Amino acid sequence: MEEMGIKFTAMGQEFLIHNTIVHSYLIVIGIVIFAFIANKKILETDPLEKPKGLVNILEIGYTAIRKQLYDVMGTGPTRERLLPYIFTLVMFIAPANLIGLLGLAPPTSDYNVTLALALITFFMTQYYGLKTNGLGGYIKGYFEPLPFLLPLNIVGELSNPISLSFRLFGNILSGGIIMGLVYGALGYLAPIAAPLHLYFDLFSGLVQTFIFMMLTMVFVGGNLPDEDGI
Repeated sequence: MEEMGIKFTAMGQEFLIHNTIVHSYLIVIGIVIFAFIANKKILETDPLEKPKGLVNILEIGYTAIRKQLYDVMGTGPTRERLLPYIFTLVMFIAPANLIGLLGLAPPTSDYNVTLALALITFFMTQYYGLKTNGLGGYIKGYFEPLPFLLPLNIVGELSNPISLSFRLFGNILSGGIIMGLVYGALGYLAPIAAPLHLYFDLFSGLVQTFIFMMLTMVFVGGNLPDEDGI
C-alpha cells in the first residue's frame, strides 16, 4: 500500500512527510492564528462588561478546564503554572481527533504523535517527582511500600506513557478503520452510514481528549507538592 504524504528528494534520497505530520502542523498553525485572534478580542473587551461571542466561549472553556484541574490536582501556584499546558493539550488533541470529519487523516491515528504527547506527560511527571521529593525521596518512592516491590514500581511507572499513548492511538485509529469497512461494505449506500461519524469521530474524539487530559492531571498531580492554602 502506497504511503500518503508529501514526497521530496534531497541529496539523492527520497523522503516522505506522512500526512498525519502535515495535518499536525496545519493544526498548530491554526492554533497560533486562533491565539492571535483571541488575544486581540480579549484586549478589546472591557473587563467591566459581560463577555460576548468568542471571548465568552473562551472564558467558559478556560473556566471548565481550570475547575477540572483544581478538582483533580488541587490548588496552588504550581497548578496555576500547569494550567496553560493543560489548556494547550486540549486545544491540540481535540482538533487532531476531529479532523477526520473533514476527510483528513487524524494526527492522533499516528502512534508517533500520541507517543510524543504521552512522553511529554511522562517527563513532566518525573520532573515534578524529583523537584518535589528531591533525588533521595524520588528514589525512595520506588521502594515503597516494601523494597521488594521495586521492579513492579519501575514497570508501573514505565507503562504509563505506553498505556496513555496506545489508548488515544487505538481508539482514533480503530474508529477510522471501522468507518472505512462500513463504507466499503455498503458501496453505493455508503451515505446512510454518515451519522456514524457522530459517534466514531465526534463523540469518541471528544471523550478521548477528556481522558488524555484527566490522566495527565492524575499522573503529574501525584508528584506535585502540597500547596493548599498558599
